[in-house]
Amino acid sequence: MDPDDTEQLPTFGPPRRHAGIGLPLLVAIGVALAIALGVAVTKGRSAASVGTGVVVIETNLAYQGAQAAGTGMVLTSSGEVLTNNHVIRGATTINVVMPGTGRRYRAEVVGYDVTDDVAILQLAGAANLKTVSLGSANDVQAGDKVLALGNAGGTGRFTPATGSVTGVGRSITVADDQGGSEHLRGMIETNAAVRPGDSGGPLFNSSGQVIGMDTAASASNDIAMTTNQGFTIPIDRAMTIARQIEGGTSSQTIHVGETAFLGVEATADSYQAGAVVASVMPGSPAEAAGFVPGDLITSVGGQTITSPEALSVIVSAQSPGSSVSAVYLDQDGMTQTATLKLASGPPR
Repeated sequence: MDPDDTEQLPTFGPPRRHAGIGLPLLVAIGVALAIALGVAVTKGRSAASVGTGVVVIETNLAYQGAQAAGTGMVLTSSGEVLTNNHVIRGATTINVVMPGTGRRYRAEVVGYDVTDDVAILQLAGAANLKTVSLGSANDVQAGDKVLALGNAGGTGRFTPATGSVTGVGRSITVADDQGGSEHLRGMIETNAAVRPGDSGGPLFNSSGQVIGMDTAASASNDIAMTTNQGFTIPIDRAMTIARQIEGGTSSQTIHVGETAFLGVEATADSYQAGAVVASVMPGSPAEAAGFVPGDLITSVGGQTITSPEALSVIVSAQSPGSSVSAVYLDQDGMTQTATLKLASGPPR
């Protein structure tokens, strides 16, 4: 496959489970990372430090009635964690677990980049954590040996896998199990065995340095299946985005801080532009404003809504707690205007 070729693949995101059932849904695929490298990464560090630098991420998606699990990398001893955006997308609560230590931390989202699938978390009350050793992907070549460690299968334990780089500069279109999709460029391709739940985990080189963040892979309907075609975001790019988030600098693709929340599930209208309200979440700003299923939202905050995705982008660009006006057509086709106060909700 040439570097410019584009493949359509699912993200190897977190296994998702119906709340109260515990059965995995159809999931995307993930890449496992080697325990041997986890040891190499921590070599020479203080025995008093906590963890290995690789963590399990558990999320609750209350509005979807589901739970999820993924992987992350500790960047600072005070608890800054790097992961994929799709690992924490839609999460109402996030917990980070350090296997083998008994430590569990509540995490807050510092910021995220939907386009490049990068997110930064901050662990509450964390201190003296071990961190991963960051390398560079600039000199990575096909044939380089790689090792990985991730939350394969969402078990809460790390499962090892080894392999080699099979390509660089790959372009892929990825789809997740929530119906979202994105186009990622410049990816590292490997043949390391993969499992669901490894998204956000590190890809290590033979020196035990992180050269990338595992993000996508080819898929199967078999949730337990491993695959030998994984794709990784180069760590240099991920860290460039992370530093922008740390600096509090928002952009068209990077969101910093809490995410504004309207509280509707929307679908497209077959005949006109806008976002049709499919459902209204109890206790949400939308419910307080009187929205009901069937309403067609055409404007929020003075900006035209052309689609459900446009509604999501425009709302998330607002600040939680801000008051905005919304224009919509009710089920009788009459134009209505409502003023509502946006709440703080899950990341997009």
